[in-house]
Formats: sequence, structure tokens, C-alpha cells
Amino acid sequence: MQTILTIGIAGAGTMGAGIAQVAAQAGHRTVLFDLSDQVLGKAKVSIEKSLLALVAKGKITETDQIEIANRIQFTSDIQQLKADLIIEAIIEKLAPKQELFSKLAAINSDQTVFATNTSSIPITQIAAGVPKPQRVLGIHFFNPAPMMKLVEIISGVETDKGLAQQCKVLIEGWGKTCVLAADAPGFIVNRVARHFYVESLKLAEEQVADIRTIDQLMQASGFKMGPFQLMDLIGVDTNFSVTSSMFQLFHQDPKFRPSRLQQQKVDAGHHGRKTGKGFYDYA
Repeated sequence: MQTILTIGIAGAGTMGAGIAQVAAQAGHRTVLFDLSDQVLGKAKVSIEKSLLALVAKGKITETDQIEIANRIQFTSDIQQLKADLIIEAIIEKLAPKQELFSKLAAINSDQTVFATNTSSIPITQIAAGVPKPQRVLGIHFFNPAPMMKLVEIISGVETDKGLAQQCKVLIEGWGKTCVLAADAPGFIVNRVARHFYVESLKLAEEQVADIRTIDQLMQASGFKMGPFQLMDLIGVDTNFSVTSSMFQLFHQDPKFRPSRLQQQKVDAGHHGRKTGKGFYDYA
């Protein structure tokens, strides 16, 4: 296994931009790729704001801020996405992830490590179409990536165990707390947390209580955010996609049934904070 120096990130949405910032803060030259120049522009602004906030809090210096920003290359040209470790953070669907890794395998070294930030899709399925699937694993960050400490390191059936351990050490060096997980739908956190969302949505559907009341009660119980606040932060569409994926992977087990209420939000384009409206209005 080669030394991991350069980090590539595919997908410059909220998660991809956050992971790129974390990698650059850890000292890595980082390439952030997205097909959309508009998305890349938003990612650059988001990272700049995040770094300025760290300066204001005294956590990094102005010199650090400039150096970190200079380590990140923004590109919409996939030919420039060449690195020792590439982490994809694109749409939560199997086919696009497989297609992306196939394209990247053709232009990168056969030693390049491919990691997915998927929340629920089995690593083994994603790795199936990649040459040398033993170099594919899951590195699952949580939103917002610069702040959240936990990262799941997931091994597929073919994943080299030594590689999983190497990546665990690497990401811990980024200041994260890593746990090793086997390849199962939802892994650890999303499997356990799914019912935080699903049951809350059922309560709202059955009009047991309104959305704001459910959130307030969960916060009063010790949760930092209520389920609907958190879905708006993560992205209502992303959260719905993960639930739908797990529902299928668990062979339509009713306890993972996606919510019709959430489906309506997705259909209406009310995806949460990123669109200005979700379960709450942010206009």
C-alpha cells in the first residue's frame, strides 16, 4: 500500500466541500471535483466562510487560513481528479457511483484507493465493477464534516483489511474518531438512527403531534436537534434517499418504510436549508 498524500473529492455539495476542507486542514493537497461550476463556486464560498469562522474563534491563524485554502484545487474536469485517495460524495444511487469509479480507475494509478461516503449502499456492490476491488472501502463522514468527529470505516467483502486499518489511522490523524464496521445496510449509525427519523415522521403523519412539538420534545430529551431540524440540515431529499435504499436492502421490512410526508417534500423541491424550505421555512 502506498503512502496517501494527495486527496481527491468527487462531488462538491455540502458533504464533499466539508470533507475537502478537513483534508486540506490536515495538510493534504486536495482536488475537489464537480461537474457543475456553480456548485464548485458555492463550495469555495462555503469553505472560505468556514475557515474565516475558525480564524475568528482563534482556532487557526490568518496564515493558516490562506495556506489551507491554497491547498484546495477546484475543477470541473474529471481528468484532473487524480490522487492517492479519492472519496466520492455524489448522489446516493448505486449506478452513478459505479460509473464514477470506473471512469476514475481508467485515469488513476492501480494503487489509488477509492472510498465512498455512502450512507447506506453496500460497499461490496459499489466495488463490484472496479478493477482491484480490494482497494475500495467506505469512509463515511457525518454532516457537517468539519465539525462532526465520528467517521465510519467500512470494509466490503473484497476490501483489504490492511487498507481499512491504514485509512483508519489516516483519518484519525485528521482529528476524527473512527470506528471499523462490516458491510451491512446503513452500517452502524444510519441503521440505528433511521428510526429517529422514521418514527418521528409517522407521528407527524398520524397527527399525534405537529412537527415543531416533536422537535422540541426530542431536544428536551437531550438531542441537540430535533429529527425534522436535522433532516432539513442534512437535506430532506438525501435523508429520504437513504431511507428508501435501506427499505429495499432490508427487503421491504415495514420498520424502514419511507414516509409519504417526506416524499411530498422531495417532490415539491422542499429539500431543507439548501433550498430555503423543508419542514421549516428558511426564507
